Amino acid sequence: DCVSVHQETTPHLDRTLRFIQSEGARAGVVLNPSTPLSAIEHALEICDYVLLMSVNPGFGGQSFIPYVLDKVRALRQWRERRALEFLIEIDGGVSVDNISKIAEAGADWIVAGSSVFGETDPGAAFGRLSQAARDAVARAV
Repeated sequence: DCVSVHQETTPHLDRTLRFIQSEGARAGVVLNPSTPLSAIEHALEICDYVLLMSVNPGFGGQSFIPYVLDKVRALRQWRERRALEFLIEIDGGVSVDNISKIAEAGADWIVAGSSVFGETDPGAAFGRLSQAARDAVARAV
């Protein structure tokens, strides 16, 4: 089980993450696109994953916000420098046109909604997205 908490919703993020973990779930923190990474720096040693929203939350079908890729890269560097183990997740505006860049930037988990379920053949759409992500990871290795 995983429980995600928006950083912007709690004044005691570290306490909230620890509570989630004490209940046996993986605890993740979510950041809106405009929220700086510095807002969660203190919680990176605690959290199991960081979900970076790549659209402004509220409705599906929005366009990917490109500057979030810089956050993915920076978060990956923080993780490597500090030998931490949290995963990096992206959600919002993911498409076959940008999934390679997302994977290359260092996202471990990628959420795709409209680009899969908005298609007439969701299975084929998922296959194209998965292949593009796998190809990007293979090029990076």
